[in-house]
Amino acid sequence: MTTAPAPPRGEVLWSPGPDALERTRMGRFCAWLAESGRGAPSTYDELWAWSVADLDGFWRAVAEFFDLRIDGATSFLADRTMPATWLPGARLSYPEHALRHPGVEGPAVIGLSQTRARVELGFDDLREQVARCRTGLLGLGVRPGDTVAGYLPHIPEAIVAFLATASLGAVWVSCPPEFGPRAVVDRLSQVEPVVLLAVDGLRYGDKAMDRREEVAAIRGALPSVREVVSIPYLGDGLPDGLPWAVLLRDEGPLEFARVPFDHPLYVLFSSGTTGLPKAIVHGHGGILLEHAKALGLHNDVGPGDRFLWFSTTGWMMWNYAVSALLHGAAVVCLDGNLGWPDLGTLWRAAADERVTYLGTSASFLMTCRAAGLRPGSEYDLSALRGLGSTGSPLPAEGYSYVYEHVSPGVLLGSASGGTDICSAFVGASPLSPVRAGEIPVRMLGVDVAALDNSGAPVLGMPGELVVTTPMPSMPVGLAGDPDGRRLRAAYYDQNPGVWTHGDWICLFEDGASVISGRSDSTLNRGGVRLGTSDFYSVAEDVPGVTDSLVVHLEDPAGGAGRLILFVVGPGPEDEERVRGEIRRRLRSELSPRHVPDDVVVLTALPRTLSGKKLETPVKRILQGAAVDSVVSRDSLVSPDALDAIARWHTLEGEDS
Repeated sequence: MTTAPAPPRGEVLWSPGPDALERTRMGRFCAWLAESGRGAPSTYDELWAWSVADLDGFWRAVAEFFDLRIDGATSFLADRTMPATWLPGARLSYPEHALRHPGVEGPAVIGLSQTRARVELGFDDLREQVARCRTGLLGLGVRPGDTVAGYLPHIPEAIVAFLATASLGAVWVSCPPEFGPRAVVDRLSQVEPVVLLAVDGLRYGDKAMDRREEVAAIRGALPSVREVVSIPYLGDGLPDGLPWAVLLRDEGPLEFARVPFDHPLYVLFSSGTTGLPKAIVHGHGGILLEHAKALGLHNDVGPGDRFLWFSTTGWMMWNYAVSALLHGAAVVCLDGNLGWPDLGTLWRAAADERVTYLGTSASFLMTCRAAGLRPGSEYDLSALRGLGSTGSPLPAEGYSYVYEHVSPGVLLGSASGGTDICSAFVGASPLSPVRAGEIPVRMLGVDVAALDNSGAPVLGMPGELVVTTPMPSMPVGLAGDPDGRRLRAAYYDQNPGVWTHGDWICLFEDGASVISGRSDSTLNRGGVRLGTSDFYSVAEDVPGVTDSLVVHLEDPAGGAGRLILFVVGPGPEDEERVRGEIRRRLRSELSPRHVPDDVVVLTALPRTLSGKKLETPVKRILQGAAVDSVVSRDSLVSPDALDAIARWHTLEGEDS
């Protein structure tokens, strides 16, 4: 293994207290391992080392510690070859575990919305609604293996419908109503749903969005749909749909189809920024095991907690958040515009609902920082123990902001993983310190490595992120890929024997890491490679810059190519100052070779609804591709920004 001189490490901003082993579920897991004769790890490093050395023993321990009900479990993982086979012959049910809390006091689901009044369901209420919905879906002819789709916001009805669908052994898939018809049809046509549940509209801040025409267009493009279920949300419901109240009219038993480990639970979709979105199939067993570990140990979620991760139903964090139910915690749904009536919306919700774990995106935290928001002094966040950040790398300035202006005692969990595993490869641990700009640990059971261009592992320098151990939540397949060829090409063929994720990571000897962007968008100028997150950290710290996106157009002849930086924020009178300051800072703080050839000021930049920057689509536009050929506008925030980039490219070409 190649080890480079260690780059400067971030300042330690948070450390576990002396009682962490007694106070946290991860600490109690360590004590339980000792009591059961499986070793006595007293540090996270010891626990992680065992978890990747003995995968079968580790995952068996997770199942026993969380009392997972798995019939016929013999070997958990006898063969570490990827793609791996888990729990052969076993049967289980994900929703059975999410709903196994009868009689528990307190809420199970809380719905907050800018469209309607607050909704609260207790655990018994949730079980009853799921049983009724299950009976209704059976009446519509839904059977194991069928697909049920939701065109729904993050509302309690979406959780009820998902759990009811899964209880039958049917497959769930969802898209947010912010998506237009093309984005929805691109996704749902791959899985052919038989039932579509949809709202009639929603309110985004103070703007009403009627979706009745969109639902009609979606239904017309999906011949597999036999019935549309109407959930009245903005108004009285859809004109031709079966009312939600009618679907739930009849009582019925709450039963659970116990299915094989890899039986499909739901389908998640890639962002679709490089072609038709991949339809990624996740199984009951993989999600149950992975989310038991990730939420229960890393996020330290347990009974009585309140878990709010702001997400649409089109982002994997919705699915992740629902799994708080596995641990007897309440899921707090929040639907609407986080910027309306001001940036305090999410923080007020966390304060009002006494949220114990709050999740958001790096871009939202940095927006709050730029706006000068001070949530810790403006709102009562005393219940908050954990704060999650994902979607893109959180720069060191974001860490400092959280500990200075949100809470000095909160465990900040910047994490990186993805839709592909519906979890994280690297994240935080309640037993490990947090350093500014760094993700503290490799997740339990996940052996992450960084590879250089020759495929050799490296430490202390950026490399390709790979995972050398199988994870239970790696996809069980892709829709429309019966022989698994596309699955292997997507994850396993580039570096045979390991999972290649496509991220650029710098891994330190103590297991901490820095994610610096997608490996396919790394900036390589004159042999000096930089991740795009390094670039954004500097550019967006310039006063007047609120967002940025960088693209490197390589020179086929081997020259430096052309580096183009798009920024948002400065007005016309301030553009030249900002351009000059950006170039000065990039030259002095990063590399003279990475001073952009062009700094282009726009009014907005395109992002996915989950906040991801569209580096690859923008690059393809600058290489001459038509805007509509690189990405679906219906799945984006500010899609008109793509046209502005294309216009700049056309005018720049005419002037050159």
